[in-house]
Amino acid sequence: MTKTQSEAQKVLVAGATGTVGREVVAELLARGARVRALTRNPAKADFPAEVEVVRGDLGDPASLAPALEGVEAVHLIVFGGEEYAPLTTGPELLAQAAKAGVRRVTVLHGGGPSPLEDVVRSNELGLEWTVLMPVEFMSNALFWADDIKANGRIEEPFVDRVSSMVHEGDIGAVAAVALLSRDGSHHGKEHVITGPAALTLRDKVRILGAARGAEIGLVELTEEQAVERMRAQYMPQETIDFMLEMYGNTPVEGRTVAPTVPDVTGRPARTFEEWAAEHAGAFRA
Repeated sequence: MTKTQSEAQKVLVAGATGTVGREVVAELLARGARVRALTRNPAKADFPAEVEVVRGDLGDPASLAPALEGVEAVHLIVFGGEEYAPLTTGPELLAQAAKAGVRRVTVLHGGGPSPLEDVVRSNELGLEWTVLMPVEFMSNALFWADDIKANGRIEEPFVDRVSSMVHEGDIGAVAAVALLSRDGSHHGKEHVITGPAALTLRDKVRILGAARGAEIGLVELTEEQAVERMRAQYMPQETIDFMLEMYGNTPVEGRTVAPTVPDVTGRPARTFEEWAAEHAGAFRA
């Protein structure tokens, strides 16, 4: 994809202020595309000046008509609103997009069944589609930052569980390539996106410690202790059951390195060491 090819394209990014959305925006900009960022609160968007920020809500498809004007490709998420409820407006969203002349969509998989993703996959309106299926985000490690800064350690169950966690920037890069590709090569594809290595929790703690310049302790919780902690955090039982399944029996896709990032972007996937160096300050007291 050359800069000349992408310059003619305008791309709408939904969920643009989220962890992945910001990376999609950044990668599209780096590739010379014109980017329109969709958000419910433009005042808090904080994007570079070249990004066009527009107000809109995926839960209200009628609000998207101005945002879709002149757009060739759209990046979608499957949740909406303050409670991150699954979007049920897929048919209306896709109809609006097709009416506006959108040709391609990418969808960030939400980890489970999704009404919007089902509509995209059905392809009833003839749009080219790509589903992005990243495994565990490297940024999930930020959940440990407060404990590490305060106590120099973390407490977790299943410390030998393995994850091929992915840098959010690589998700954005794969999305950008699919959004800008006009040759149909990503149509109908499910891109499983991983990092370049499968790491245990022990590996992650060691790498974070090296990045921040101080070792981090790791205390292994029993399953019972982990459940007690999650209940104290008012997690619903459904979420607790899901977390235990992911921790104790990580799906093959979550612990197997996929070649998607190098195959799609032409460069190696970023390592957890790189991510840790970028965010080392978040783990220092």
